[in-house]
Amino acid sequence: MNYDCIIVGGGIVGAAAACHLARQGARAVLVDRQNKGRATSAGAGILSPHTYRGDSEAWFRFSNRAFTYIEELATTLSAAGVETGFSRCGALTVAVDEEELEPYAAARELIFARQRQLGSPGPEELREVSSAEARELFPPLGELRGAIYNSLAARVDGRMFEQALRRVAAERGLELRRGSVERLLLANSAVTGVVANGEAFDARAVIICGGAWSQGFATQLGVDIPVEPQRGQIIHLALADDSTGGWPMVSAFHDHYMVPWPGGRVAVGATRETGAGFAPHTTAAGVQEVLGEALRVAPGLAGAAIGEIRVGLRPLCRDSLPIIGAVPGVSGLFVATGHGASGLQLGPYSGMITADLALGGKAPKEAGAFNPDRFLK
Repeated sequence: MNYDCIIVGGGIVGAAAACHLARQGARAVLVDRQNKGRATSAGAGILSPHTYRGDSEAWFRFSNRAFTYIEELATTLSAAGVETGFSRCGALTVAVDEEELEPYAAARELIFARQRQLGSPGPEELREVSSAEARELFPPLGELRGAIYNSLAARVDGRMFEQALRRVAAERGLELRRGSVERLLLANSAVTGVVANGEAFDARAVIICGGAWSQGFATQLGVDIPVEPQRGQIIHLALADDSTGGWPMVSAFHDHYMVPWPGGRVAVGATRETGAGFAPHTTAAGVQEVLGEALRVAPGLAGAAIGEIRVGLRPLCRDSLPIIGAVPGVSGLFVATGHGASGLQLGPYSGMITADLALGGKAPKEAGAFNPDRFLK
């Protein structure tokens, strides 16, 4: 069968691309080998672009649009009776000790400057709160030196959202195949399909959404896909308190976080282990790091049981920005990867953009900074 598009990789990005294609009536097939350690299955699911502390304005603009898109998509799916795992819960950015006061002050200035520039969120939605108020919102917290509360922040269960996208896409004709894509089919500087599990599949367009494994096609293509795995270990704690579903997420200034879920579950993490390779296993040092940071910020979690440890291999790009768009020099070939620790936040929008490109559309302006051709300049 000749397809309009083949999607390689079925994590959150690939599933979103497949869903968009199917909803547009395209003939599409999703080929996914379900790699152990893929980032979607382990991600924390923090959606809070309003409290982004980095200096990349391109990332900030894109993440805001991505947040709006995932919220709209979740609403659409929920209206169709599909559970997505998306919900608003709010988020706290906190400073615990003196060494965090300087980065906290810089973050506060940046966050509220952007708030003033955009005119949103409103002052009641994004504001500083006292240590006491922060502990009312997230009871296990210790004494704080500063706290910013974003009531608009949301969380998403990556596994659930991916399955929701797959389900909707399959209902609209998407073909799902489990397997490995060994190589791309190319002719006259254009992609014509793929070979998966020894079988050839023809298509007018192909989208590579292979996460940390996307670099595997670079040699055949003769282009640079500078993505490597960054291991992240996340520990899910179990508390007797079943009110956790109403708690906000928490992040401090050691690149760690806490994400509460209903039923007494709090996910704490995560390590950022660059250079760990394709090894999705836990380590003693990683577990110590995650638990130590969690208890530094929220000593009230000390009595929690360890329920589960998840390990994901994030696709980390050389310049820490996503790679989204057409592959230079190969007509009909597109890529969406390199989201690092922000895959669940940026992935659905990235998947939609590349699917739209595969159908002949144009990328939105905010995606311009992530074009793959930046590595050829």
